[in-house]
Parts: sequence; C-alpha cells; structure tokens
Amino acid sequence: MKVILAKKAGFCFGVQRAIDMVYDEANEPNKNIYTYGPIIHNEEVVSDLESKGVKAINFDEGELKGLNDCTVVIRSHGVAKNIYDDLERKNVNVVDATCPFVKKIHEIVQKESEDGKTIIIVGSEYHPEVQGIKGWVKGDAFIVDEEADARGLDIDKETPVCIVSQTTYNPQKFAKLVEIIREKGYDSNVVNTICNATNERQTEAKEIAKKVDAMIVIGGKNSSNTQKLYEICKNECENTYYIQTAKDLDFDEVRKYDKIGITAGASTPKNIIEEVHTECQR
Repeated sequence: MKVILAKKAGFCFGVQRAIDMVYDEANEPNKNIYTYGPIIHNEEVVSDLESKGVKAINFDEGELKGLNDCTVVIRSHGVAKNIYDDLERKNVNVVDATCPFVKKIHEIVQKESEDGKTIIIVGSEYHPEVQGIKGWVKGDAFIVDEEADARGLDIDKETPVCIVSQTTYNPQKFAKLVEIIREKGYDSNVVNTICNATNERQTEAKEIAKKVDAMIVIGGKNSSNTQKLYEICKNECENTYYIQTAKDLDFDEVRKYDKIGITAGASTPKNIIEEVHTECQR
C-alpha cells in the first residue's frame, strides 16, 4: 500500500506563532493565563494547555468583566476592536497572537470604511475570524458566504465597496462570489486576503485526492479550514475520511486500499499527523 502525505499538512505560520506565544506564557510561573476563546480549533492542544493552567474564556461579557491581574492571549483568529478596548480598561496583560495576515485585514477594513466604503466580507458568518474582521469596520459591513447572499446584496450604487475575504476561504468560491457582486455594478475595490498557505494546502489536497483510492483529512471538528479541506477532497475521492485523531479511524478498513492520501488542517499538531501516517504504513 502506498501512502502520500501532503507536504502542507498541519500548523500554518499563524497558528504555530500563536501556539508558541501561549506556551511561552504558560511556562512562566505564578501567572493567571486565559485565551480569548480556544487558542485553536483542536481539542488535544486545548486540553494540554488546560493541564498547564491555561483557561479559555468564552465570549461572555460577564466573564470578561470578572478578569483582573492576569494575562489574556488573543488567538490567531483575532478579535473585534471593542474587545481590545475592554481589555485595556482592565488590569490585564494582553498578548496579541492574532495572525499577521488577519491583522492586515483589520487594518484594511478600518481604513477603507473610514474612507466611506461599505465593507463586504466573504466568509462564514459565525466564524471567529470573520466576526473579528467585522468588529474593525466603521459603518456598514455585509457578510457573504453563498451565491444567494451575493445576489441578495442591496447596497446604494453610489457607495463604493471594498471586498475582503476570510483567510481560509476557498479561492475558487471567492472568485465566483466576487464575480456576482461585480455584476451588480458596484464601484468595488477587491482585496484578495486569502492566505497563500490556505491556497497551497487546498490545491495540494485536491491533487492528492485525485490520485488515491482513499483520503484521510485530519483536524478538529470545529475547524473551518479542515471542513473545507474535507469538502474539496470528498469532491475528488468518494472514500474520504474526516478524523480528529488516529483513534477515530478504522485502519483495518483503510488498509484495504492500494493508495491512500493524508492531509490535515492548519490547527492539527504534527504528532497527530505522524501517528496516523505511521499507523497507515503498518
């Protein structure tokens, strides 16, 4: 049996940076450390941090109000501007682990909206990254995730628009939605803010899925980018499995195939990928 492991599988730059930053904080003694939401969408990593005393704050104003004399780590997804403002008013140390590529989007939408443009964010409405981006807009912001959303936009044609994207969005889907929006005749500035790592990961996964009998996609169940990888692979290979860890997979079943492909989302630790890879080769 041949096993093809994607070269782009696992932590992306932004996630690795956030993980390193929170573990650096966790290794310092006598500190109360919180992450604003789970640091990444991976239960294994979150559990390990909890064992080191790092707690995840839910998005609850009451919980935020009760904080003092502690460190709060902003995760790679980023947060809205009002969250920074709230934390600055408290006696807390803020460690900003927002991915630099996401931070750049915050800067774009803030400036473009201050210049009078209506912001259109292409992405999943309830994804924390998208909610964070929306929180930097001065004025109106519309979120578009499906063709129906794009066709249903009703913005004054006299108002220029700026279109940005969630960093982990599907590039082909983004292009299609932008095409629909442009057909409506808006004076639009399109900024493709999809991360190169996302594009490369999805392209590689698609090519591998075309060539194998079965495809394994590893990632947290709440990971948006892993879900997109699964959808892409499933379109190319009917026998595609979505797992979080090696224990979720029936390896006796998988070993019946002659050729297997493996990829993983941006929040999947290297040790989990290696475990699945090793088990497939037995």
